[in-house]
Amino acid sequence: MARIELNHVNVTFSLRKTTRVTLKEYLLKGLFLTSVNPVVAIHALNDLSFTLVEGERLGVIGHNGAGKSTMLKMLAGVYAPNSGTRIVEGSICSLFDIAVGFEGEANGWDNITFRGYLQGETPRTLKAKRQEIADFSELGDFLNIPVRYYSAGMLVRLAFAIATATEPEVLLVDEVLSVGDMAFVAKAKERMRQMMRKSSLMVLVSHDLESVQEFCTRALWMEHGRVKLDGSPKDVVAAYQASVAAAA
Repeated sequence: MARIELNHVNVTFSLRKTTRVTLKEYLLKGLFLTSVNPVVAIHALNDLSFTLVEGERLGVIGHNGAGKSTMLKMLAGVYAPNSGTRIVEGSICSLFDIAVGFEGEANGWDNITFRGYLQGETPRTLKAKRQEIADFSELGDFLNIPVRYYSAGMLVRLAFAIATATEPEVLLVDEVLSVGDMAFVAKAKERMRQMMRKSSLMVLVSHDLESVQEFCTRALWMEHGRVKLDGSPKDVVAAYQASVAAAA
């Protein structure tokens, strides 16, 4: 049974104040300061707690920098909590940064195989999906050439086709509903609807408030790494829009 449970989760990144220190800055300041370029702690998630059970579809909204994508990557296991507990039960499919990680010298067919295996497919299960992935991507003969010759849009098409060929229990989605041209966007949205119906549990991060209300059964409004409001998509979106309008 799919389940997500976060208990007082904190994620902190330690970054240098500047990426470069010039020789002049070092000579002028370094003799007098313990650190010319001190470490700064960025609290991306602050005391985050919530539970999702099978059947729920959670939409996460908020301004840029609110911690939405960090939370999604923490759920996927990309980031580990600095404190608190993270429990995710069920097979996971993560749809974010989907065009990253292609083998540039390999052709489209080979990349379908490579990425399919990374998503947990076996030779037997992938064999049954390869042609369907190819057809959905609409890349035709381009699948026979190295992907380093693909445009950005072609890479996204192929990545989306591969990533959405799985049938996960836990689906994590970050702004992938605006890929490609208008015809492909419509096709991609229908594909997402199918995945959402099949998955046991979903977390969707999006600035598209209509999608949150269309696809989700519950919504979180995040602000400064914390939950500002948790409730029905209609109520949370309305409160968020009112806040944005008041600040304008």
